[in-house]
Amino acid sequence: MKDNSFVLGIIGGSGIYDIDGVKNGEWVKYPTPYGDPSDEIFTGILNDIKVAFLPRHGRGHLYSPSKVPYQANVYAMKAIGVTDILSISACGSLREDYKPGEFVVVDQFIDRTYARKKTFFDGSCVAHVSVAHPVCSRLGEMAQRAMVKLDIPHHRKGVYMAMEGPQFSTQAESLFYKNSLGCDVIGMTNMPEAKLAREAEICYASIAMVTDFDCWHPDHDSVEVTDIIKTLVANASAGKAMVKKVMEAMEFGRELCPHGCDRALEYAIISNPDHIPAPEKERLGIIAKRVLEK
Repeated sequence: MKDNSFVLGIIGGSGIYDIDGVKNGEWVKYPTPYGDPSDEIFTGILNDIKVAFLPRHGRGHLYSPSKVPYQANVYAMKAIGVTDILSISACGSLREDYKPGEFVVVDQFIDRTYARKKTFFDGSCVAHVSVAHPVCSRLGEMAQRAMVKLDIPHHRKGVYMAMEGPQFSTQAESLFYKNSLGCDVIGMTNMPEAKLAREAEICYASIAMVTDFDCWHPDHDSVEVTDIIKTLVANASAGKAMVKKVMEAMEFGRELCPHGCDRALEYAIISNPDHIPAPEKERLGIIAKRVLEK
């Protein structure tokens, strides 16, 4: 059965601060119980599909990775009606064959962030959501097919090391992530974003743009922001083209997620609804309304 309420949310990272070709576009403010998102959200129509774009760091890049209001960002997307989030971010490579200028369809994460709020369920409602498979492979495969059609160099999978930042890794850390943990790329922003999207029952896919070799590489033993920016500028147009191509594939509507991303809370909440205080239910709002009001 088709669900024609499909709305694509795009969270743009470093280098992606807008989306071209959106009709009837407007920047709209969406305050949430978790504070304000990183910026206003740009909503409109692209390829006859509703779209909502949010610059993760704000226009002008005002939020460091640790300060991005991840809860508010995902809550606002849910409030708008977003069903699927395509996350685009910059990353460093921990592999010789994942080169700057290439894209990676992330399929797994190792989360080593520690200074961020990682759940909506941090009050008087307890929920344990599975993130064994933290991204929606359906949406990721759509992005991968789009990149094939556009001849964008990319890799079909990759383990993303999420570090706290904002400093880059030491060489010892970089080698540890590469050799001991077996990570493929490293970045600072996809966690807790992916976890919160799962709690919000939003399908989520992460497309990481490789900008550098981190500092493990003997020929690239330091990371320079100027070099990263050059690569980001070159990648930005490819990233935007990929988004448009994904939306072309969605033009006939959205089916229920075969992986259950949009039903992740079905058996996750273990608190007795009768004992959850009304203010807590109100704060969770649209995040858990589907299951709390059964």
